[in-house]
Amino acid sequence: MTNFLRGATRASFAAALLLAGCAKEASLPAPGVPAAVAPTITNATVANGVMMQGFYWDVPTSTPAGTWWQNLGSKATELSQAGITAVWLPPAYKGSGAQDVGYGVYDRYDLGEFNQKGTVATRYGTLAQLQSCITALHGKGVQVYEDMVMNHLTSADAQEQFNVGGTNYNVYTSFTYPGRNNVYSTYKWHYYNFNATQQAPNNGWYQWNAYDFQPYANGDAYDNLLGSEIRYADVNQRTETKNWGNWITTKLNLDGYRLDATKHIQTSFVNEWLDAVKGTSGRFAVSEAWFRNLSDLNNYAAATGGRTSLFDVPLHYTFQDMSNGNGAWDMRGLQFAGFTEANGALSVSFVDNHDTDHREGALYSPVVNLKMLAYAYILTREKGYPCVYYRDFYEYGLGTQLKKLLAIRKANAYGAANEYTGVNDANVYAYSRAGDATHKGLLLLLNDGGSAASKGITTPFPNATLTDATGNNTGTVTTNASGYGVFPVGARSYAAWVPGGGTTTPPPTGTTAVQFNVNYSGTVAGQDVYVLGSTAQLGAWNAANAIKLSGAAYPKWSGTINLTSGTSVQFKYIRKDGAGNVLYEGGSNRVFTPTGTSQVRNDTWQ
Repeated sequence: MTNFLRGATRASFAAALLLAGCAKEASLPAPGVPAAVAPTITNATVANGVMMQGFYWDVPTSTPAGTWWQNLGSKATELSQAGITAVWLPPAYKGSGAQDVGYGVYDRYDLGEFNQKGTVATRYGTLAQLQSCITALHGKGVQVYEDMVMNHLTSADAQEQFNVGGTNYNVYTSFTYPGRNNVYSTYKWHYYNFNATQQAPNNGWYQWNAYDFQPYANGDAYDNLLGSEIRYADVNQRTETKNWGNWITTKLNLDGYRLDATKHIQTSFVNEWLDAVKGTSGRFAVSEAWFRNLSDLNNYAAATGGRTSLFDVPLHYTFQDMSNGNGAWDMRGLQFAGFTEANGALSVSFVDNHDTDHREGALYSPVVNLKMLAYAYILTREKGYPCVYYRDFYEYGLGTQLKKLLAIRKANAYGAANEYTGVNDANVYAYSRAGDATHKGLLLLLNDGGSAASKGITTPFPNATLTDATGNNTGTVTTNASGYGVFPVGARSYAAWVPGGGTTTPPPTGTTAVQFNVNYSGTVAGQDVYVLGSTAQLGAWNAANAIKLSGAAYPKWSGTINLTSGTSVQFKYIRKDGAGNVLYEGGSNRVFTPTGTSQVRNDTWQ
């Protein structure tokens, strides 16, 4: 830190660094309020895969296995066997010194190879150890994603004196990397490669170029985050950063990227970088665009054109609300929740990460209570690419339970999904996966209440005997010919009921997964659209049991419901608010007969 923020303390720089990705408080839009929806372009990942964030803030520089790279490499077999299909590595390049966690970037070409900033190794180890770690993970079929920090540089080699617009500046903005001596790149950075630097008194800014973009999302996204802000309005910096991206991809044989703090980087450059580096290679990319507001996250997904997945920040805060409620929160808030529901193909769901778990950080928002309920939710979901946090798996005592959920995901989390909006209540949330030809499906129950509960549910599993694969409940539940059974779940616990007899026989015949789609723009905040019909699976004409549809693609409302094949059903779409006020669509009852394994209805409100 000595050459960066000369008059500032280490603590003040750390505080600035922890602002990366920070978001101002913003409420989620009420159901029924339209939001911009991004295109659904799928990134290349392993089918039903699970990512692990392989680090946290201030990981130890020494572990029983050696450095952090050696520690991760030693876990390759365990992670692969557990069902982890990709690991997200921390920033692997030289920061301000031996203790830097990597986000205070000094030299992006020094991966622990050159004696710079008083050390050869980074906090995590040497280049050779990093490459061995990646080789070990790849050897067990685990993909590797690198954390790409492109917003700023810190800890310059020397001061520069210059005058712009009549103002004299004397700041540390000269990056010449004498310790690397032009290996890999001859590019040098000077004041004109930056817009501003955070070296003014009181952690303030000196600015001599216009920022690359004006703040947006009500000021939640802005250019000047920390350090010396790279000027991406200039083609030289854009070209250099793309060159570096391609270099590190080849050097480390990367399978994908996690882009840091992208709401603080010019969006057009993010797109340009992804096109030039990720391109059509099949590599994966996820960006940290820390928008708590779902509409802002949807808008960012649209602006990046589906080039990158996004972390589901709104869903994390939903889990934190559940945790803070600690039994008092309404579990129906999990229905159709977050960016994962709005755009599952581009969503990376997570419970906690290095920022939300870091007590001194601006994004500190840990899910302390009922955390396994949150993990059960993301690991069984039809949509989203779940990310497991290293500390939860290895240090917070959740590893055994997570391994069970990962096994359930691998064996059973397939097929059409169903939200049981007519069954869920303030304490219990239910969700099912119907399975497919080689996976038997599951029924998930989450209970944040202080007492055990039982729920009568019509599942996709007629005449089946189910057991709780989590081991949290003993005994079995047998369903009738309609798939109905009464399923228990413990207090402050979760259950994943799966059909017995292994996981390779086809799901029971006689069920059709029907996707209902209806166009209707007549809702206001607090109102939603439901489907209600003549069978128990459609609520048996009881509006209290109607099946809620998702308005994520407003004005289209959608949901998938498992109906008995070959049995004629009548139904209508209804509009309902939280007080129970109901408006039925006009016209006669709609009538159809479900056939086949799946069916799609595209309707317009009558």
